[in-house]
Amino acid sequence: MKQSLLVLVLLMLFTSLAPRDLYAQGTVTGKVVDVTTKEPLPGATIILKGTSQAVPASADGTFSIKVEDGSASALLVNFIGYIQKEISIAGLKGSKNLGNILLEPNTTSINEVIVTANSFAIERETPVAMSTITSEIITEKASNQEFPELLKSTPGVYATKQGGGFGDSRINVRGFSSENVAVMINGVPVNDMENGSVYWSNWAGLTDLTRTMQVQRGLGAAKVAVPSLGGTVNIITKTTDATKGGSVFYGIGNDGYNKLSFAYSTGLTENNWAFSVAGSKTEGDGWAEGLQFKGYNYFFNVSKLFNEKHTLSLTGFGAPQWHGQRQNRQLIQTFRNAPQGLKYNADWGYLNGEVVNVEDNFYHKPQFSLNHYWTIDETSSLSTAAYASVGNGGGGGFAGSLLRTGNQFSPYDLDATYDLNQAAADGAAIGYLRASRNNHNWYGVLSTYTKSLNDKFDLLGGLDMRYYKGMHYTEVTNLLGADYVLDKTNKNNPVNRAKEGDKISYYNDGIVLWEGGFLQGEYKTGPLAAFLSLSASNTSYKRIDYFNYLDSDSQQETDFQNFFGYQVKGGANYNLNESHNVFANLGYFEKAPSFDAVFQNYRNDINPDAENQKILSYELGYGYRTAKLSANINVYSTTWKDRTFTKSFQGPNGTPFFANLLGVNARHEGVELDFFYQPTTAIKLRGMVSVGDWRWLNNLKAVDIYDEQQNKVGFVNEIHMANVKVGDAAQTTASIGLDYQVVEDLKLGVDYNYYSDYYGDFDPTNLNVEGLTPWEAPTYGLVDMNAVFKFKLGSLSASLYANVNNLLNTEYISDARATFDARKVGDRTEYISDASNSTVFFGTGRTWTTGLKINF
Repeated sequence: MKQSLLVLVLLMLFTSLAPRDLYAQGTVTGKVVDVTTKEPLPGATIILKGTSQAVPASADGTFSIKVEDGSASALLVNFIGYIQKEISIAGLKGSKNLGNILLEPNTTSINEVIVTANSFAIERETPVAMSTITSEIITEKASNQEFPELLKSTPGVYATKQGGGFGDSRINVRGFSSENVAVMINGVPVNDMENGSVYWSNWAGLTDLTRTMQVQRGLGAAKVAVPSLGGTVNIITKTTDATKGGSVFYGIGNDGYNKLSFAYSTGLTENNWAFSVAGSKTEGDGWAEGLQFKGYNYFFNVSKLFNEKHTLSLTGFGAPQWHGQRQNRQLIQTFRNAPQGLKYNADWGYLNGEVVNVEDNFYHKPQFSLNHYWTIDETSSLSTAAYASVGNGGGGGFAGSLLRTGNQFSPYDLDATYDLNQAAADGAAIGYLRASRNNHNWYGVLSTYTKSLNDKFDLLGGLDMRYYKGMHYTEVTNLLGADYVLDKTNKNNPVNRAKEGDKISYYNDGIVLWEGGFLQGEYKTGPLAAFLSLSASNTSYKRIDYFNYLDSDSQQETDFQNFFGYQVKGGANYNLNESHNVFANLGYFEKAPSFDAVFQNYRNDINPDAENQKILSYELGYGYRTAKLSANINVYSTTWKDRTFTKSFQGPNGTPFFANLLGVNARHEGVELDFFYQPTTAIKLRGMVSVGDWRWLNNLKAVDIYDEQQNKVGFVNEIHMANVKVGDAAQTTASIGLDYQVVEDLKLGVDYNYYSDYYGDFDPTNLNVEGLTPWEAPTYGLVDMNAVFKFKLGSLSASLYANVNNLLNTEYISDARATFDARKVGDRTEYISDASNSTVFFGTGRTWTTGLKINF
């Protein structure tokens, strides 16, 4: 690490002494906007023709690029789905402002060969609440943060690191967890087909490759058959960049953080080929103890522009990773008592002097897609993406007894367990390590046809076809000196002396078929833009259980259970003038219940009462735009009936349990405000306020409780949820951020994020009395700072980045689970939830990173 720091210091010293003034430079500025709407196009790429020098347009569409005298004669301006524009800068001396650069939509561009444009919203046209994160913001502020955390300054979004493990971040949008937020990468859905979850560790390395990330809150503008409750997150990678050149990056940070990455693109060659490749390696020890990690990412794209009508593109990316986890929340007092303080982690130990992450996660989920774009004629086009994803991995844990090296705050002493196993007379494991495996095979096709009927009306239609097979089982990973694990859960092998690599506890497959389609009409004339969309899908579930049923039993494999869902949504945006616009949207949809709600008791028991979840949502919004200020305010309401989901919680001794909650109703309402203000070219100010009121609407009856091995261990007669606040996300959030261009080559940024009205996620077995209120965690605010310094390294452009997150080292609770204790208050018994009996994760303390990026 000391050598790495020395290298960075020497590079900075060298560049500070470099003869930069030998090169006479000018500066070109401008603003990239849509030719029709005059709206900015954040993330547009401005390239110095004939060089690898390029900059992205900022959130308001503005850019600034330095040009050495005589180095180039023109700029190339690109944006997804728009015709490339070439602007002459021949003879440039000094500074030049190009004003508004108008780009025209054109789906034949090499930059648009997939279905991303079908899910991307446009300001003052698409009637949804949205926030767009540009590659400039991602590059400058990402640091060691993950995708969900990059969205924390977006209205309605709550993101945390949970236990702090690499890739373990989570996101809530308007109070809805990731199971109900549609996430797409390059227009392809990535939510788990069985339960809807998004496992961000699968994509932990892709921040380097992201060109633009857009959050559409509420119904969203995605033109695929994906119903979203909280919103849609659309991540667009640098899949088909036509910029020639590349970059290398090396960064370091707290707790052994170390990152090395590279990227290279040929640009569009003379014979209309384009090739891009990128990769990285990231590793470190993690902020808390026992959170060591190592992750990689790789990416490639090969594109061919055959002619004006046909473009073909092959893209592949993945992010294999392994990381230690902190799975179990603790009482606040436990952290206070621990010598490690907030960094205490109960889920790791030592074996033969080596660290063993008892709770860990390992996964590799590559995705490959072949994309074809066909311009049929001047009024119609067809885009198609065929994709495949094969995922392998799971999460580690233990079974039986593990001993600790000392008191409760000591790591596990796996050597002691090894000795006990060795001494056992029959060789059976007293304690051992295992992993819950969740492998899958996923294949799909997305195809969208667009037809312009006239200059005012467009018609779009598409198909969304998917096949998914999930394979779930527990695997013995380390016998810790024992000869075998005695497992009696497999009816086909009732006395199984399992070795390492063998399956135990449970083994089942889930198969999901999805056939979806949509039809959408879009009308645009003058200041009015409106749409009406209809979509439908059939979801088919099948379960195969290899342990609970004999191979000869016809019930080992179920028939497909079919659920027909549909969605109707529409909206309109009206631009009152160049500064003011209003919009509204309304939608109703029914979606299939989750896989676990269809097959009860972790068996092939089909739930006869399983029915579609029903969602009604509407939203009203107003926008204001001037040259210096843009602002948006919107109100929303979403009612969700017959919700089904699996709830996990901890028992008194920390043992994890699960419950299937059926027929839940909830209502999420709120108001959101965001703004961007640029009083001068050097100062950019942005902020937001989001206030929600999210509540459960009804009580529940008859809930079964299961342990981690999917065995029924209990029963709850009634859960009193009516009018209880929805927990696990802050209902009030706010942020304000400032970017200051100190000098031409140095920019500083500071961001403050505020969180309030966070109610602990509840243990369903605790709400057994009416009128109970889960514990509300303390309000908190966090300050982040970043800086970027751009300079010349010989003839190459370079940037030095520095980030400090949680600058003030604020102590705060980011995740909490509320429980209730029966306490005597006078002559009566009350059930109380407070700081003394709730389990929590404290948020990460101060962290820092710095890195050097060299472009060539």
